[in-house]
Amino acid sequence: MQIKVTKLPKSEVSIEGELPSDLFESYYQKALKKLGESTKIDGFRPGKAPENVLLSNIPEISILEEMAEMAIADNYVKILEENRIDAIGRPEIGITKLARKNPLGFKIKTAVLPEVQLPDYKKIAKKAIADEKKETKTLEVTDEELEATIMDIRKSRAPKIHMKDMAHKHKEGEEPHEHPEPEADKPATEQLPEFNDEFVKGLGPFQNVEDFKAKLRENMKIEKENAEKEKIRIKIIEGIIEKSEIDVPELLVDSEVDRIIYKVESDITQMGLKFEDYLKHINKTPEDLRKDFRADGEKKAKLSLILNEIAKAEDIKADPEAVAKEVALILEHYKEADPERARMHAENVLTNDKIFQMLESQ
Repeated sequence: MQIKVTKLPKSEVSIEGELPSDLFESYYQKALKKLGESTKIDGFRPGKAPENVLLSNIPEISILEEMAEMAIADNYVKILEENRIDAIGRPEIGITKLARKNPLGFKIKTAVLPEVQLPDYKKIAKKAIADEKKETKTLEVTDEELEATIMDIRKSRAPKIHMKDMAHKHKEGEEPHEHPEPEADKPATEQLPEFNDEFVKGLGPFQNVEDFKAKLRENMKIEKENAEKEKIRIKIIEGIIEKSEIDVPELLVDSEVDRIIYKVESDITQMGLKFEDYLKHINKTPEDLRKDFRADGEKKAKLSLILNEIAKAEDIKADPEAVAKEVALILEHYKEADPERARMHAENVLTNDKIFQMLESQ
């Protein structure tokens, strides 16, 4: 096969070439048979009509197009391997020459895994951690924070008064609030439940108020520590992305934007709203939303490629036993999940976590 590979912007390549005429011609009978199985011909069961009958009922161009599709599908991977092309996603295939007993001319455009020029990521991580530690802060939970959280819990358990009902309670001639919220549910603060042993026992396995406060303080501290850890990770990520040289394929950006929008749509649906109504409310079209999330999608795509490159450079792999446990948990909670996709997800999450542990240890 004569193949010409041309690099294009945004980590794409163009592959132009021809499949030899004898190779292309070898697909003639296969294509005719496949078309015969889906062509209805009076007097014959599907796939049972003789060749001369099929040829009188199926246009030659249809046979040629089916031959081309089969030939490209069978030889695409071989073309990639022989030319050392790390293709990703679905290729765009165009046929440039199509005739019986002739070479099949084609032109393929596909995205490829981009080259990633990593910076000194360990140095970046070390600086991000040092900078964060310079800031004076406490991860201890203060009494004021504890009491504020307890008040929020009490409010969440208070009887709700619908503001529409409140409107009916206004005395005749009394002016309503300047900015009423007729659809909002508000806690009746004067009816807050008393904070005592009985109340905390209703919240969970707590012995008394003191036991509840101790466990709440502990959980709040863990939340603070996790938030701090997340803050450092974001600084490390942003530092590495900023210093990395990478030409992200549009295909990967689009894929990340799809994920973001799917998550938004799922969240809106879970709230009992229609996604179309949400778009009308914010005065956006689906195309507007894609533009809004494009920068986030590009950053996520870059991060994925960077983490993949660091994993290769540091030979970091997820522990097989940990992956198996995570997959079992996923399949237990999501019965319809595809096991292979669950495994890939678990492997990716656990590998990335090991990468961050390595960076945070600098």
